[in-house]
Formats: sequence, C-alpha cells, structure tokens
Amino acid sequence: MRPARPERTGRDSVRPSGGGPPSAPHRGASSADQGLAVAWCAVLAAYNNVIGAQAWHRRWYAPANACAAAAALTAARASGLTAAELGLGRGAWRPGRLGSALAAATVAGYLAAAAMPATRPVLNDQRVTTLDGPGLAYQVAFRIPVGTVLWEEIAFRGVLQAALRRVMSEPAAIAVASGVFGVWHIRPTAAALRVNGLAGDPGQAAARVAAGVAATAAGGALFCWLRARSGGLAAPVLLHLATNCAGPVVAWTVARRSARPRAALTGG
Repeated sequence: MRPARPERTGRDSVRPSGGGPPSAPHRGASSADQGLAVAWCAVLAAYNNVIGAQAWHRRWYAPANACAAAAALTAARASGLTAAELGLGRGAWRPGRLGSALAAATVAGYLAAAAMPATRPVLNDQRVTTLDGPGLAYQVAFRIPVGTVLWEEIAFRGVLQAALRRVMSEPAAIAVASGVFGVWHIRPTAAALRVNGLAGDPGQAAARVAAGVAATAAGGALFCWLRARSGGLAAPVLLHLATNCAGPVVAWTVARRSARPRAALTGG
C-alpha cells in the first residue's frame, strides 16, 4: 500500500495526511523533552554572548557557526525530533507567497529609507559603510547567509521552536523562542552601539541595549510565526536574508554615493 501524500492546506503549509496542524505539539511531554527544551534555551542564550565574544570565533565566524548548525541538527535528530518538526520535511523548502511578499516588502522598505533624506541616516552603520567592495561581497554572499541566517534559523526556528512545541503550546513556544533570540543579541547590540558611537553613558547604553534586544525579540517572533504558518524554514530564511543582506547593500551604496560629492569638493 502506497503511503498517503501530504495534502496542501490553505495557509501555505504541509499537513500530514492524518490531519492536524504541521508538526503539532505533543501532549503529555516527558521530563526528557522538558529538560531538552530548557537545555536548548540555556545553550543558545549563552552561545552568542560567550562563545561569540572569543577572538577565534570572530575570525572563524561563518565556518564555526556552520559547524554549530550541523551539530545542533545532529543533536536534535538524536533526541527524537523529526525533519518535519524541524521545518525540514518534504515540501517545506518553498517559502510560499507570504514569505516572498514579506521579503520583497523588506527590500522595498530599505530602498524607501534610502530614497528619503529624513530616513537615510538610519542606514549609517559603520560596520558596513567602512567596508570596501570585496568586503561587502564577502559579508552578503557568505558570512551573513552561512554564519548568521543559516545558523540562527536552524537553531531558533528549527531546533528550539520544535523542542519547545513538544512541551508547550505554539504561542508559548513562539514567546519563549523569541525571548531567547533577544537575549542572543545582547552582546552584538552593545558592540554595534560602540562602533557607531551611540553607547553613551552606562545608563544610556543599558537602555539602548534593552531596546535593541526588544526589537530583535519582536523580529524573532515574526520569524517564528512565519515558521509556524508556513510549515518550514524556507519562509523565515528568505525573510532573514532580505533583512540582513539587503540592508548592508543599500547602506553601503548610500554611503558611497554620498561620499562622491564630498570627494569632488575637496579635490579627492
């Protein structure tokens, strides 16, 4: 007897032929499932703030995070999480219309910000605008897609969200995963503020880091919701790529164009 094919739902997700939502949370979670969910939260909360601060990790950022992603998937499968639960099941590789639309809207938002003088300064990030052409290409073609997007989507919307859904409801899992995603960004947010001269005094720095963490947690909630709605990782991956790659490209282009008139005036 041939196995039943997954059926399409009306919300861009893949539903098993037996019915029910994609990768539905398990009832009566075991203590092992609960322990794994807590462990994943602790590991991810610490990883980017402790390991990410090491000099060797900054040097080998993309390869190290790619290895971490592979290790996380291996550990998740060994713990009993299925490919479907991880957002990697059959039919989960298409971002769908919603994921594609959100990604396109994100790129359009960056272009609109670049076009308006009032919003253009928001794009001024010294981590990007000081790069040369090859440096920017390395960032958007390799370091960000592999070291940031692939790793974070596998870790948070893949492994962590799946582990949490085994022990709690979908909204609760999204809330917890998003909170951990915000904590993950404490150190990078503080570093970005210092590089751009926006840290201020210790009180201002703490408030601005908290605001950045809240913003990334909100972004994480959107990614998690998109993962749950689409039934796979493709949609949040596409949106994450649009957010993290289009922004630097637009910011770098704006900085280069604004530098040309100044160079002409100074005879450079």
